[in-house]
Amino acid sequence: MSTHHVDRPRFARVLPDVTGLDKPFDYSIPDDLLGDVQVGTIVRVELHGRRIGGWVTAVLDEPGVDVADVKPIAKVTGHGPSPELIELAEWAHVRWAARRIRPFLVAASPKRAVRVLPAPHRRAQSPAPSSPATSQLLSTGGGVLRLPPRSDVLPSILSAIDVGPTLVVVPTHSDAQLLASRLRRSGATVALVPDDWAMAAGGVDVVVGTRTAAWMPCAGLAAAIVVDEHDEALQEERSPTWHARDVVAERCLRAGVPAVFISPIPTLVAVEELAGPDGPVHPSPERERHGWPTVQIVDRTDDDPWKKGLVTAELIERIRDPLQRVLCISNITGRARVLACRTCRALVRCETCDAAVGLRDDGRLACRRCATVRPPVCQECGAGAFANLRPGVTRIGEELEAAANRRVVVVTAKDDASPVRSDLYVGTEAALYRVPPVDVVAFLEFDSEMLAPRFRASEQALALIVRAGRLAPTVLVQTFEPDHEVLRAASTGDPQVVVDAERERRSMLGLPPYGALASITGAFSDEVVSQLDREFVQVGGDGDDRHLIRARDWTTLGTAVNATTRPPGSRVRVAVDPPRI
Repeated sequence: MSTHHVDRPRFARVLPDVTGLDKPFDYSIPDDLLGDVQVGTIVRVELHGRRIGGWVTAVLDEPGVDVADVKPIAKVTGHGPSPELIELAEWAHVRWAARRIRPFLVAASPKRAVRVLPAPHRRAQSPAPSSPATSQLLSTGGGVLRLPPRSDVLPSILSAIDVGPTLVVVPTHSDAQLLASRLRRSGATVALVPDDWAMAAGGVDVVVGTRTAAWMPCAGLAAAIVVDEHDEALQEERSPTWHARDVVAERCLRAGVPAVFISPIPTLVAVEELAGPDGPVHPSPERERHGWPTVQIVDRTDDDPWKKGLVTAELIERIRDPLQRVLCISNITGRARVLACRTCRALVRCETCDAAVGLRDDGRLACRRCATVRPPVCQECGAGAFANLRPGVTRIGEELEAAANRRVVVVTAKDDASPVRSDLYVGTEAALYRVPPVDVVAFLEFDSEMLAPRFRASEQALALIVRAGRLAPTVLVQTFEPDHEVLRAASTGDPQVVVDAERERRSMLGLPPYGALASITGAFSDEVVSQLDREFVQVGGDGDDRHLIRARDWTTLGTAVNATTRPPGSRVRVAVDPPRI
């Protein structure tokens, strides 16, 4: 930290690092710490007889309370978020309806105490190769760059480094590690955050990390790149549900520096709010199509779902080929999730709550809603034979193994260990991130993704094909909807097909980006929702501690939600712009 200086403010407003406490307190700055305390500094203070950590959010000439009641700062821990990032956190707490700024300051702070920042370390020569399209966007203030799934983003990042210190946000930790390694081999100085927080604050060519990198320091920030803007991993799952794309966009806007958002399938939000007037910049149609996988559509329109399983003739041809390694994807775990009686054709439902039941590995029927378990007997006619309308990956694995006459490895998100190497895998979409490259990725029941009751279903389904295309040169899709916009976009390599359809639907319904949306759930959520000013928000939902809140814009929504009072001990969760609604 710095040395002692005179004529500095002698008081500091500190936000304690305590969950559930959103009130700052004023403390005096001891003489020996005057030169070390500034906005963003992480300190230790006494609160209610305990010594706790906190962030300095303001320095003051006079405290807001009687000077006699002000306690001194006990210790300076080290560097923390910059004043600019604290201001950004103030904006974010309204944007994502957070009751306090603490979650954002945690994201922006180092894991370990940083007392001294290292000297800047930047290379002297300009990087190569570069991306002319990215350079053009950077020179005109930033925008959206649409690159096909198999394109390399490294030239774009090197173009940004040529402008100056660059912040790069990627979806996954493995993406960040690989990119950091490649950048170092190119000669750039790299801070892989959050571990290299001090280097990022001291000054390097490029700061790289996952979504929390949006809050990381980047000394002399001159440009920012968000890779795979469409990826859901860029949004925080816990409340507040902030999105790295929006944080970077606002941060760069405030700093007056360009940001480029790269994706093979830019979301409608990016197209409408971040792209230039002519839309995303992209390669020629021929070049763009060349960067997409070959999409083989298996039209099942004439199949009877009562009589046909998920193992089609086209799939059997692939899995029996000893020269092809195949990954089959179904997002249904277990043995079966939707059953119908083969005798009376009635859906098998829960006798307690009437929801559809599934078949467990032990052969018993189980309800996912209320957890009721019972023997495998039809409640309508008493028969015990069922048609498996939506088999889980365990059952599909058995069918594939019988059809292919070779071993099948089942991969789901529940598995901690790396999957055993095989020529034939089956799993949920988690397998797309866990298995090595294959020759074919086959989506066995893709309609459940395209037709899911979520307003972003088309974007999310197309994102699965993008991920599959990075794993395999061929993507096989089994569907009863061969003319769906998602499949037309993927097979032609033209994601604008989905953008146009989404724009028409969402603008008509007032869904993001043409309106603001949030969900409020949990015990006592009814009491919170009852306090909302209906002049500014609309309230819907099923009335069972689950509510959807709509407003004309994010500021209106966040302000209205933050104005409510939550009962002590309540477990209310607010998810702004939830991805799975």
